[in-house]
Formats: sequence, C-alpha cells, structure tokens
Amino acid sequence: MEEPQEMSGAEQQAKDQGEQPNTPPSIEGKRIADLEAQLNKARQEAADNWNKYLRERADVDNIRKRQERLIADRIQHQKKAIFNKLLDVIDNVERALQYQETMDKQQLQQTLRMFNWQMNEVMRSEGVNAVATVGETFNPYLHEAIEAVENSDQPEGTIIEEARKGYTLGDETLRPARVKVSMGNK
Repeated sequence: MEEPQEMSGAEQQAKDQGEQPNTPPSIEGKRIADLEAQLNKARQEAADNWNKYLRERADVDNIRKRQERLIADRIQHQKKAIFNKLLDVIDNVERALQYQETMDKQQLQQTLRMFNWQMNEVMRSEGVNAVATVGETFNPYLHEAIEAVENSDQPEGTIIEEARKGYTLGDETLRPARVKVSMGNK
C-alpha cells in the first residue's frame, strides 16, 4: 500500500477550494490546441455564413432590379400602345385641317362627330368610360357639385345639368363630373 503523499500548501488550498491540482503541461497544451481548433472552426463557419448572407442579399437586390426593369418595360409598352391609337386620331385631324377650306358646315360637323367617336373608341378600349350624370342621383365619388339649384321640378339630390364630363378608369374615378344638383322644390 502506498503512503499518502504530502501536498504543498498551494495544492492543499486548491483542493479545499475545489480546484484541480496543477495538471501536467501536455494535457493543458492539448486542451488549448483543441479550443483553438474549435475557435478557428467557428471563425471559418462565421466567415462562410457571412459570405452566404452577402450572396443572398446580392441575389435579392438583383431580383428587385429585374422586377423594376420588367415593370418599367411593361409601362413603356402600354404607353406606346395608347399613343399609337391617339396618333391615328391626330392623323385624321391633320387630314381634316388640310381639306377644311373645301368642306361646308355640314361636312365639318360630320368630321367632328367622327373624331369624337374615334376618340371615345380609343378611350373605351383602354377602360375609360364617361360618368352618367343628368337624371342620376348625386354621388360624391363620381360627381363634383358646382351649384345647388332651388325650385327644381326634380327631387332633391338629382343631377339636373352637366358642366363638365367625368370619367372612370375601371372602378376608379379618373375625373369627377362637374354638375348642378337639385335641392328639390321648396
């Protein structure tokens, strides 16, 4: 049986405080090397994750820019289509102006009606429609009241005159119609 070895004062104090007595340098060196390897691995992982993050951000930015270009191209294409339709109307106006000297009043009126019809067709094909007014009930989303008329034979809130046409584009009001509204017979 071995006799217990005597401990130095520092070893006894470390044992009393629950600390391990001095470990041999080879074990401590191995532990430090393991910790440094883990640290290097964690740093490499962090660098890889950072690079992945930067690539993902660049991809998202590229997708956003591509979508913006697609939208701008689509808008430009739609503008061209509308302007080409309007150019046809302008061409007809210019032709009429060339021959206005040879037209009588009736021919000139017929030409103006044709321009009006052609322009309305262009607008309707693009989803622009006139707002119904005279005889309709006043709607503040579609109409703009410019005058309230008393002693009218129409019921209160009925539109009796249109001062300027209003238009809708799909379900949205493009321009409200300016109207005169009846206040009823008082």
